[in-house]
Amino acid sequence: MNRIISYAIAAVIGLTILSSTLFVVDQRQFGIVFALGEVKQVIKEPGLHFKLPPPFQNVIFLDKRILTLDTPEADRFITAEKKNILVDAYVKWRIVDPRLYFISFGGDERRAQDRMAQIVKAALNEEITKRTVREVISGERGKVMDAIASKVTEEVKQIGGQIVDVRLKRVDYVEQINNSVYERMKSERARVANELRSTGAAESEKIRADADRQRIVILAEAYRQAEGIRGEGDAKAARIYAQAFGQNPEFYKFIRSLEAYRESFKTRSDVLLIDPNSEFLKYFKAPGGARK
Repeated sequence: MNRIISYAIAAVIGLTILSSTLFVVDQRQFGIVFALGEVKQVIKEPGLHFKLPPPFQNVIFLDKRILTLDTPEADRFITAEKKNILVDAYVKWRIVDPRLYFISFGGDERRAQDRMAQIVKAALNEEITKRTVREVISGERGKVMDAIASKVTEEVKQIGGQIVDVRLKRVDYVEQINNSVYERMKSERARVANELRSTGAAESEKIRADADRQRIVILAEAYRQAEGIRGEGDAKAARIYAQAFGQNPEFYKFIRSLEAYRESFKTRSDVLLIDPNSEFLKYFKAPGGARK
């Protein structure tokens, strides 16, 4: 019985030792086998691997995927015109030399992140101090990012990393000068609006004056044409009257008198004080208009 227990204990110890010598490297990781801080083996291929049991050898895993360094808050920088701005940036990077990375930071990712942040901040400060706010925000933003990426790449390479991309997420004024900037922008927009309003008023007066001139010309032309038509009508009427008078003068006079009576006695309230022997009433006395 004691022998069986001894065999069982020995088997457990053996399995424990065997399991401590086996490890699996994932395809998304690097494996670093080290002993007393010294790198013994760098494993870049995934699969099952062997090492000596602790404390003779230990293993640490490093992420080989693209990592992101994103600062929790924006940093303050001074531009070429001595203005304070807040810049928020992020960096995409990866580990390309696991041995050098492990030697630099002992596999401590937090130390690596802090070092990367210092490198990026130094590069940002160097580039932003050479440029104005306008250049950083819009004019040369692409050049700023390229220059920062170039500087950061060289320093990160010395710690076993590789820069994939550098981007400026946000560039803004500090809170103390935001109000003055907004007021200046507001004044500039108001000035432009007043200029546009003045230009519009001038154009409006010009269009109104031109419309009034065209109206006067059109009315004058219409009046001229109307007077011409009226003159032609009067001449034609006079010609017709003359022809009628020539054919039968007495009948013409009678018709004209009837027209005059009709115009004079349109309503029952019309009253005329006329001498009964006047020429106007001669056709009321006799058909021929002769006085009795």
